[in-house]
Amino acid sequence: MTRIHDIADTYVEELAERDPLLATFAGIAGHDDAMTDLSADGYAERADLDRRTLAALAGQTPRDEQERVAVEAMRERLGLRVELHDAGLTTSALNVIDSPLQDVRGVFDLMPTGGEAAVAAIARRLKLVPGALAAHRETLRAAAADGRVSARRQVIACAKQAADWADPAKDNVYGALVAGLRADGALRAELDQAAAAAAEATARFGQFLTDELLADAPAKDAVGRDRYALQSRYFLGAAVDLEETSAWGWEELARIEAEMRKVAGLIRPGASIDEAIAALEADPARRISGKEAFRDWMQELADKAIADLDGAHFDIPEPVRRIECRLAPTSTGGIYYTGPSEDFSRPGAMWWSVPSGVDEFSTWQQTTTVYHEGVPGHHLQIGQTAYRRELLNRWQRSLCWVSGHGEGWALYAERLMADLGHLDDPGDRMGMLCAQGFRATRVIIDIGMHLELPIPHGAGFHDGERWTPELGWEFLLAHGRMPVEELRYELDRYLGWPGQAPAYKVGERIWLQARADAERRGGTDFDLREFHRQALDLGSIGLDPLREALARL
Repeated sequence: MTRIHDIADTYVEELAERDPLLATFAGIAGHDDAMTDLSADGYAERADLDRRTLAALAGQTPRDEQERVAVEAMRERLGLRVELHDAGLTTSALNVIDSPLQDVRGVFDLMPTGGEAAVAAIARRLKLVPGALAAHRETLRAAAADGRVSARRQVIACAKQAADWADPAKDNVYGALVAGLRADGALRAELDQAAAAAAEATARFGQFLTDELLADAPAKDAVGRDRYALQSRYFLGAAVDLEETSAWGWEELARIEAEMRKVAGLIRPGASIDEAIAALEADPARRISGKEAFRDWMQELADKAIADLDGAHFDIPEPVRRIECRLAPTSTGGIYYTGPSEDFSRPGAMWWSVPSGVDEFSTWQQTTTVYHEGVPGHHLQIGQTAYRRELLNRWQRSLCWVSGHGEGWALYAERLMADLGHLDDPGDRMGMLCAQGFRATRVIIDIGMHLELPIPHGAGFHDGERWTPELGWEFLLAHGRMPVEELRYELDRYLGWPGQAPAYKVGERIWLQARADAERRGGTDFDLREFHRQALDLGSIGLDPLREALARL
C-alpha cells in the first residue's frame, strides 16, 4: 500500500475508535460494545480528525489512477464533513430518519447475536444508551442556545418515535431485542436491566424534546438556499443548478406519467393511471397476506435476480451472492438496505419496516424495490465495493458513501432491469414507473419547499404560488401513489433531511449522462457490461469525481 492508502486506512482505524456506532454500521469489527461520544467535544474531536487527515492528503501526489480516484474522493467527502460541522449542522441534527437518535437505536439491528460473547457485547452497549442520549440532549441544548434547532415538525415526530420505541404496547425495541437473545443467569438479568434502562432513557429523551426543545424549535420547515445548497452538495457529491434541476423534475414527472398512462391501458383498456392501480390492488394474484410471507417473497425474488444476472450481465463475487431479507423492529414504514461487514460474516440485508396495522402487501409495487435494494442495486454496488480489496483502500470499501452515487445507481438499476426484460409484466412495469414518478416528485417538492420557489405558470397546480409544506403534501398525495401513512413519513423526511431525497433521481440522471458519454467515446466498441464493471470498481464517489474518473477511462 502507498502513502495515500496508508493515510486512508489509518483514518478508518481512528474514526472507528471515535465513532463506534459508525464502525458497527460499516461492519468494522472490534467496537460493538462501545458507544459514540455524542457530546459537543466528541463532535469536535471527529472534525479535528477530518482536518488532520485532509492536511496529510494535501501533501500527497497520486502515483496512478487508482490513487487519484481515492484521494479525490476522500478530499471531497472529508471536506464536506468539515463544512457541515463548521456550519453547526452535525451538532444540531435531529430528524425522523438519520440523526443520532435513530443511530443509537438502529445499531442494535446489525450486531451479531450468536454466542455468549456477542450477547454480552449487546448488554455492554445497551448500558451505554442512557449516557449517549444524555450527551445528545446536552449537545442539542447547546445548539439551541446558539439558535440552531430543527423545526417543530421534526421535534414532534422524533418525540413520537422515541415514545413508540419505548412503549411495551408498541415497538418496544429494546425489550423485543433482549427477549430474542439466548441468555440466562447473570447475563439474562444484565440484559433485562439494561433494556429497561435504555427504554426509560429513550422515553425521557422524547419528553425532553416536547417539554424543552420544542419551545425553541422554529415553526418554519424551509432551511433556505445557503444551507440547502451545502447539503445538496454533500448528498450528491456535485454542485447542481437548483432551479434548472427543479424545472427538469417537472419535465421528468410529465414524461413518466405519460408512459404510465400507456401502461395503464395494457392493464385495463381505457383505464386511467389510478384506475389501473386500483385494478392491480384488487388482483389477488398480486397480493400477499402476512409480513413474514411478504419477507419470504422478497427473499425469493432477490435470490432469483442474483442467479439470473450473475455471469450474464455482471460478474458477482461469491460472498455478494448472499443477501438476507429481514423485518425491521420498527413500524415507520419503508424498505432499506444495510451493507455487509468487512469479512462478509454479516451479509448485506434488505429490511422492511412494516407500518403498524398493515398486514396486506402488493407485489406489483415492490418488485422494482427488490431490484433497487438488492441486485443489481445497492447490494451489488455496496457488496462489490466491500469485496474489491485489490483495487480499493479500506476507507473506500467501508466508509465512503455518497447518496447521489448510491441511490442514483439503485434507481438506474431499476431502469436497467426494465431494459433487460425483468419488468415486462404491465403490473411490475407500472410499479417501476410509480417509483420513478415518486422520485421525480421528490425533486420538485424538496427543492421547492426548502427554497420556497414559485410554482411555474402552466404547471396546472397552484400556478405562481410559492411552495409550502401544505402544498407539498397536496402534490405528494396527487403524485406519490403510496399509502397515506407512508407519504406522511416521507414528507417529514424531506423537510428534516434537506437535499437528500432529490439525490435518487438527480443521481440517476448523472449516471445516465455518464453512460451516454462513455457510449460516445467508445462508439461501436462500447460494452455495457464492461462500463458497469469499470464504474463500480471506482467505489462510492461523489458524482462530479465520478464523471471525471469515467472520462479518463
